[in-house]
Amino acid sequence: MTRSDLVTRLADRFGQLTQRDTEFAVKTILDAMSDALARGHRIEIRGFGSFSISRRPPRMGRNPRSGEKVTIPEKLVPHFKPGKALRESVDDHLPAHGDRPQA
Repeated sequence: MTRSDLVTRLADRFGQLTQRDTEFAVKTILDAMSDALARGHRIEIRGFGSFSISRRPPRMGRNPRSGEKVTIPEKLVPHFKPGKALRESVDDHLPAHGDRPQA
């Protein structure tokens, strides 16, 4: 599902909202979440999951063209941990083992 798919689905589900209002609401929520993560805060949405920032330590990598070693600096990256209700919901909606779609 893309961002525009989410906006369309919400606009269809809540007829009192226009497409523009729905788009603004989705943008506002995602911007607030991005800002909170950028400030180092943790976001928890009960029944869905939590977002946090993880630290990736510096490491040695390799340039694939030349083969020379390259230092890769430390990074802060967003991390999502699904909640129990989301994990169970996804697991319940999967088809039987033999019928799983090929990736």
